[in-house]
Amino acid sequence: MTDALRDAVELHGDWLRVSLGGEHTADFHYRWLRHNCDRERHPHTRERTRCSSELADDVRPRVAALAGDALFVVWEPDGHESLYPLAWLDAHAYARGRVDVPAPSSDLAALEVSAVDLPLGRQIAAALARVRERGAAVVRHDPSDSRPPEAATEAIVTAFEAAGLRAVATHFGRIEDLRTDNTTNQNTDQLGYTDAPIHLHTDQPFLDRPPRYQVLQCIRAADQGGDNLLADARAAFRHLEAHDARAADLLATTPVRFDRKQQNFARVVESPIVARRGDHDFLIRCSYFTLAPHRLPFSQMSEFYRAHDRFIRLVRDPRHHVLVGLQPGDWLVYDNHRTLHARTGFTGPRWLRGVYFDHAEHAAPAGAT
Repeated sequence: MTDALRDAVELHGDWLRVSLGGEHTADFHYRWLRHNCDRERHPHTRERTRCSSELADDVRPRVAALAGDALFVVWEPDGHESLYPLAWLDAHAYARGRVDVPAPSSDLAALEVSAVDLPLGRQIAAALARVRERGAAVVRHDPSDSRPPEAATEAIVTAFEAAGLRAVATHFGRIEDLRTDNTTNQNTDQLGYTDAPIHLHTDQPFLDRPPRYQVLQCIRAADQGGDNLLADARAAFRHLEAHDARAADLLATTPVRFDRKQQNFARVVESPIVARRGDHDFLIRCSYFTLAPHRLPFSQMSEFYRAHDRFIRLVRDPRHHVLVGLQPGDWLVYDNHRTLHARTGFTGPRWLRGVYFDHAEHAAPAGAT
């Protein structure tokens, strides 16, 4: 069988795309295909002899390719062989010419801005343009700038405010010193001030309106580890919505509680994980370490967990992560209503500075939480 024939079939997560001739394609779920195998009909009556409930939950192709004018599939886990004439697939296609919604990108280069020969104001303009398009930006330090990185923090804050944003103080303070030996911030009894790994999340989901942006400025890199991870949760939700509309609807309509309890701070907010603000804009709250026990009717609990876990497994898939290593003087900015961020565990005196920003009309007065 030629590579061209194999290339006429594309395998994806739980579905495949097959060429029906020319530029015409159709998409089919594995379970639908396996359920409709023509070889599992009575030889005389042609009635179906297999119920879909009898199929394995993880049914998937071991082999899928065109064989003449038919799609040939060998199925896992039972090794069953199926042959689907292309004319039959064409007649029964339920997703003809479908344009798939891509999963989150892992392209770091698309987020990067070089600070070389670029004034700070233009660095921020370029970074915010990438944030609007992709949810985050990474600004690489100009090696000709000999100032210690911590000396540039206030200039970065001032430049963001000149661009129409305002620094937002939280219960940690105005500027966070994310380091294990922190002595400058309040309420440091949380993971950000340890050397532990932190998985993907958004910040401050327990506030009525979480700050829209966060800047993380590298002052000192860890001896080992301490890399940042980013995942575009908006892209992940749109991808989920295109594949599992019910799961997406549950995430957008089921209220959950985000509960932050620290020694000197407590706050609870109830909200769906995805709060729609329009057809193409929504606020995502996602924090596994501040998520309170769910209070749903018994009949809804399993369904909600299925939806939640499918979404989280999608954003936690390493294929959809942007891995960002920051060196002293580098900084990144991300949309906290859209992009999840994480950190690998580390050793050594890692020091990042964090500052939250929001549009002036939404920013609370300094010191408010």
